[in-house]
Amino acid sequence: MEEPVYSNTIAGWREWVSLPGAGVPWIKAKLDTGARTSSLHAFDLEEVQRGAQSIVRFGVHPWQNSDEDAVVVECPVHDRRSVRSSSGHTEERIVVLMDVVLMGRTMTAEVTLTNRDEMGFRMLIGREALRQGFIVDSARSFVGGRAPRGIRRRNRGRTTAHA
Repeated sequence: MEEPVYSNTIAGWREWVSLPGAGVPWIKAKLDTGARTSSLHAFDLEEVQRGAQSIVRFGVHPWQNSDEDAVVVECPVHDRRSVRSSSGHTEERIVVLMDVVLMGRTMTAEVTLTNRDEMGFRMLIGREALRQGFIVDSARSFVGGRAPRGIRRRNRGRTTAHA
């Protein structure tokens, strides 16, 4: 089977992305070619059966070091995988399919759900998603532009009346 041909878009090692199907308009992500799958900070995971389909309900905190503006998301369970973290710890994770908008382009990514509270980024975009037409320039950040100032302040845990 032939690989699809994508035009390559240069992205920085960290970018602002959105998860339209999850109702998350802004989340800062690390683009990590060393990780196979993408990963999202998720909490309160609850798996339910709807007929023959397994659904996972979970919360997302889009801002670093904050539980403000949490959203609750439901997705069909796509898979379960044993994933080894950067610290060498192996964990069984639920995998869902999510649309991710990176630099104005929408891609569908396999995303594992895990607690990323201790990590620098609430989302990690792995190479399986990036191979859909992205080249990562490790010397650059936010090539796709920055989120509005109020959003960036919320991400740093600082809110303003007009954020």
